Amino acid sequence: MIERPASVIKELVENSIDAGAKRIEVEFRKGGTSLMRIEDDGQGMSRDDASLALERHATSKIRNAEDLDGLLTMGFRGEALPSIASVSRFQLQTRESGSDEGTDILIDGGRMVHTRDCGMPTGTRITVSKLFNTVPARRKFLKSVATESAHIVHCLRLYALAHPEIGFTLIDDGRILFQSPACAALLDRVTEIFGKQIASGLIPLDIEEEGLRLRGLIGKPTLSRSSRHEMLFFVNDRPVENKTLSYALVESYYGHMAKGRFPVAFLFLDIAPELVDVNVHPAKREIRFREEAKTRGFAVRAILQTLREESEALQKLKPVAVKRESPPPSTPRPRLTQSGPTLPKETTRPASPSPKKEAPLSSSPAKAETELPAKPAAPPPPSGQDWNYLGWAQSEFAVFDTPSGVMLLNAGAARQRILYERMLVEFASKSVECQKLLLPQPVEFDPVSAALVEENLSYLQGLGLELAPFGRNFFRIEGVPNWLEEGEAEGFLKEIVALLRQGSLSNESEGVAIEMIAKRAALRGVRPRGEPSSEEIASLVAQLFACEKPLSDPEGRPTLVEFPSSEIDRRFLRKPNRRSHDPFL
Repeated sequence: MIERPASVIKELVENSIDAGAKRIEVEFRKGGTSLMRIEDDGQGMSRDDASLALERHATSKIRNAEDLDGLLTMGFRGEALPSIASVSRFQLQTRESGSDEGTDILIDGGRMVHTRDCGMPTGTRITVSKLFNTVPARRKFLKSVATESAHIVHCLRLYALAHPEIGFTLIDDGRILFQSPACAALLDRVTEIFGKQIASGLIPLDIEEEGLRLRGLIGKPTLSRSSRHEMLFFVNDRPVENKTLSYALVESYYGHMAKGRFPVAFLFLDIAPELVDVNVHPAKREIRFREEAKTRGFAVRAILQTLREESEALQKLKPVAVKRESPPPSTPRPRLTQSGPTLPKETTRPASPSPKKEAPLSSSPAKAETELPAKPAAPPPPSGQDWNYLGWAQSEFAVFDTPSGVMLLNAGAARQRILYERMLVEFASKSVECQKLLLPQPVEFDPVSAALVEENLSYLQGLGLELAPFGRNFFRIEGVPNWLEEGEAEGFLKEIVALLRQGSLSNESEGVAIEMIAKRAALRGVRPRGEPSSEEIASLVAQLFACEKPLSDPEGRPTLVEFPSSEIDRRFLRKPNRRSHDPFL
């Protein structure tokens, strides 16, 4: 099925692999629409076989019907070459080992031009030019040159990963984009394609069970991505997309990785060909297992076992005793003994962990929320009543004494709510303030993502991210929104690009897109360090109650939790009318 230039590259590279090639060279120009050349050193073809290969449904890979249950070759339908030749100017040059001359066949738009002898080394060279010239309607659906080029690069990288024993070369408009000799191990090929940083965070995996073998590399739990684009699967060395393997991988990392993050993996499943159906999709990208549950269970067990072994290895490297920081001396706490708790020496209320004096806070809500979250939270303080700030607890909670009880404010959740509503307004009006970086940050993308970034530079600038091209697939971050830390810039940019690649950001659903970006912005906003002052807490409360929905953060979690006086009385078995400042009454 020829949809775009990358489809042509895919079919011809698969034929080269089936021919036993040890070296494959791919060259293209103008995103493949002008020229594509695929040359290999495989076994080649005789003149009769070359002519027959251009007939529809002619294939040398299936002799009888039973062969369909044991397919181990990349191609088998016999449709690729005639389909390509019908929509382009197609030249096939080939010579098999032991022959004195090669064969040159030229077809233009499905019409035979000539068949003649030629000088040719052992192997096959196919040149495709003027793609879709005979069907101009098809050309209108092609994307930009950068996007089509990116798809070609991504396609060749997949087959380079699937077959590290084959040397690959990729040339674009005379420039070598990718050149890798035959590699002894998958990790070497991953290092060449994705870089040393990713390769250093991978764990080898190789487990076999009841005729199934799962091998490859999986990322450590600390190596995560915001999308599934680096979860790559190969079944019998064929790049595939399969929900069974994808769900098994994500399920195995549950509890090891934050929600919304995905692992990096290069997984190869070796399975008997009769147990997998590769003929369910026109492009053979999607497959179906005959025993889905068994395959998924095996994959989960294999990945979990590898992660468990990695965790055990790390624990052996840690010291037995870990020194814990002692609590501040100004915070007396009860000490439990066999005879019961030992009270602090002071009989009055313990001092606040902070040496600062209590500061009364007063604010009026801009708008009350009608629907309360699941956890108990208090409504905004009524006008004329105060919240007394008692202190800072557990590194993230502000504690208040209110007329109705004790209130806990999650400062981080409050900041996220404030920043989220601010971002909604700024993103919608494209008025995000950008702060120039003193030292621009270089960032690298895969070819498909790089093409998306180049096409959406103005859109990203509207989000406060100022980018400039810096070589092929490289960009420089020259400016970031004033609410974003420099260290978070690359991560935030890659999250936005992942959403663009998934199609989640579009003009048709602009409101949804703005909400998604604002949530990610709120999670990556500047976080104050250390204990805030009472003035900062007062400002935070005032800003929170000026929000439209102050009682929850962007993910719906509460920002405030109240412990009412009635609940405190019940826990201490105290009658409401016996309340006193004396703790022993």
